[in-house]
Amino acid sequence: MFHSNLDKKNFSMKQKILGLCASCGNYSLADLSKELNTSIPTITKVVGELIDDGFLMDMGKIDTNGGRRPSIFGLNPSAGYLVGINERNNGVSIAVTDFKGELIANNDSLDITIEPTEESFRNLNAAVKKYLNDNNIAQSKVLAYGINLSGRVNKDTGTCFNYNIGDDVPVMEMLEKSGFDAPVYLENDSRAMTYGEYIYSPESKGQDMLFLNVSWGLGMGMILNGKLHYGKSGFSGEIGHIPVLENNQICRCGKTGCLETGASGQALHRMVLDKLSSGRKSMLSAKFNRQEKIGIKDIMNAVMHEDVLAIETLEEIGIILGRSISGFINLFNPDQVVIGGGLAAAEEYLMLPVRAALQKYSLSSIKKDTVVRFSKLGMKAGPLGACVLSRSKLLGLL
Repeated sequence: MFHSNLDKKNFSMKQKILGLCASCGNYSLADLSKELNTSIPTITKVVGELIDDGFLMDMGKIDTNGGRRPSIFGLNPSAGYLVGINERNNGVSIAVTDFKGELIANNDSLDITIEPTEESFRNLNAAVKKYLNDNNIAQSKVLAYGINLSGRVNKDTGTCFNYNIGDDVPVMEMLEKSGFDAPVYLENDSRAMTYGEYIYSPESKGQDMLFLNVSWGLGMGMILNGKLHYGKSGFSGEIGHIPVLENNQICRCGKTGCLETGASGQALHRMVLDKLSSGRKSMLSAKFNRQEKIGIKDIMNAVMHEDVLAIETLEEIGIILGRSISGFINLFNPDQVVIGGGLAAAEEYLMLPVRAALQKYSLSSIKKDTVVRFSKLGMKAGPLGACVLSRSKLLGLL
C-alpha cells in the first residue's frame, strides 16, 4: 500500500525526506536542501508531491531571529497505521501507532500463542484483525506490520530459530500465506525493543545504547554509532548464551553455564522453586504445597509484596546481571545501558543489586560515563519498537 500510494516520481528522494523526518523530526526546506545536498527548488517540488501523496504535512511557521519565518514539514500522522506484534513467553502484546509514531491502541496480553504452523499464523492474523476492528482501526489504512520473535531471526531469509517454535522455521513463508494484507517485517524481540527505546527517547539520539531484555530469557540489542547493530549474520546480542557461570545448569541451548541460566526470568523461576522444595517459607508456600502451578507473575507479585524469599532470589539474579553489565560497559563504553523486559517491573528490587555489582566489578573510569536505567517504555517497548522498525524498513532506512 505504501509504495502504491507514494508517487513513483522522485521516489528515492521522497524516501530520503520521509526517512529524515521519521528519524529526526520536522525540517524546513532549507534544512532539507542542506541535509540532502539538493537545490531548494527540487526540494520544494518533492515536498509538495509528498504532501499531495498524503505522507507529509505543513507543520506551520517557526520563529527566527529576523527575516521571513520559514515553514517546517513533518510526517502526516493520518497517512496510515503501523501495527507492532511482540511474542512473549505466554502470549503476545500488540500496539498500533499512526505514521508519526503516536500510540493509538495497545494490549499487553493478547491471548494467542505463536506456534510453527501455518494455522497458528492464520490465527494470529485473525486475532490482529479482530483487535483492529474492535478499536475502529481500518485495516485498509495499515501500512505495515512488525512482528518480533525471540531467538535468532534471519531478516534476509525470513527464518527463525526459536526455542518456542523450533529450528529455522520459515516464518515469513507462513506469514505470506496467512492473509496479512500489508508488508510484514520480522525482527528479534530484543533488537526491536532497543530500537523503540532509542526512537522514543529523544535524549538518546546520537548515543550508543545497550538494551538488556531481561524476560523469560536474556537478550541484548545495540545502537552503535547511531545505527541498530545486527552483526554479520544478523544474530548479534545473544548474551544469554555467553558461558560465564559455573552452576552446571543445562541451558535451553543444550550447553551448561550460560548467563541466561543465572540472570533471567526462567532462572528466577527455577531458583525460587528449588528453595520452596528445600522447605524455605514464602507467601508462595501454600500454593507450592498444593502442587499448583507457580508462574513468573506469581513470583514478581511476591517481590512486590516484599516476600523475603522472592526478594532474596531476585537479588541473586541482580548481582549476576550487574556483574555482566560491568563487562559490557568495560567492552563497549556506551552512553547508556537500559534494562527492560518482564523483570524490570521489579524496579529497585532489581536495580539495587545491579548497582552494587557495578560498583564492585566495573572500571570506575569507564562506568562514570555510562547511565544505567530502566526502559521508559516498559512492556510497550517490544510492540512500539516493532511499529517504528516496520516504518523504517518500509522507508528503506534499514
